[in-house]
Amino acid sequence: MVDMVLVLRKLATLAEYCKQIAEFSGFTVGEYRSDWKTQRIVERTLQMMIELCADIAGHLISDQALRTPETYADTFRVLGESGILTVEQTAVMEKMAKFRNVVVHQYEAVDAEIVVLILRKHLDDFQFFSEAIVRRLGVRC
Repeated sequence: MVDMVLVLRKLATLAEYCKQIAEFSGFTVGEYRSDWKTQRIVERTLQMMIELCADIAGHLISDQALRTPETYADTFRVLGESGILTVEQTAVMEKMAKFRNVVVHQYEAVDAEIVVLILRKHLDDFQFFSEAIVRRLGVRC
């Protein structure tokens, strides 16, 4: 059985991080590139947000005996296959997972344009993810 207290705590933390990082959504690409402190704050916070989503996904996958993901991004594909996430949500979260891998493993330089795009247009995707999880668990918030 899913540890509801743990999942709800992770969802609350995700909401808190989303609210905090929204402060940076007005940055231009140039402003973002020129401020290394902002880069560290934003990239690390996005990393933690994506990892929270993956952790929550892992709990659901385990609890509901869904197939074992083959990659980090595949974690979200499994939720999509089971109907927890929509096709659109799955695609977005897979991209987020790949972005996280770039940040963590430094495969390449983090693209400031992608970061600013996430800040401006994709923070709501974390809320949509949370809503999908809450719906699946049948929890009232």
